[in-house]
Amino acid sequence: MKIILIMGLPGAGKTTLADELAPKLGAKRLNADEVRKAANDWDFSEEGRKRQAKRMANFAEELKNQGNYVVADFVCPTPEARNLFPADFVIWVDTIKEGRFDDTNKMFVKPEKYDFHVTSQDAKVWAEKILKEIIQ
Repeated sequence: MKIILIMGLPGAGKTTLADELAPKLGAKRLNADEVRKAANDWDFSEEGRKRQAKRMANFAEELKNQGNYVVADFVCPTPEARNLFPADFVIWVDTIKEGRFDDTNKMFVKPEKYDFHVTSQDAKVWAEKILKEIIQ
């Protein structure tokens, strides 16, 4: 079982891709917005984003330890936030130059390490390609 991180700017297509991929793997889903809502934590400062990465990591680890694939979609904008999240497979959704939130655009650091690079918004096609990589 693996924890799969789908990361990228807001509006890039992370959630759409996660919604396509998760059922193909029989995976549990973690959506950053839903997790933030449940925690009632809308702090998007650097500290707030680290707290969110840790929160997402705790949920993901718990689900993985129960024997599940986990598909998590969230921005994860900095290398530090990414280091806090224990992804076994990282998908970078790189389909837009800027997201809808200026503070996130300024903070976002393109990842240097990832397992799969998505370059267009066609979730059905990408999900099939990614599935082959994950289950090989």
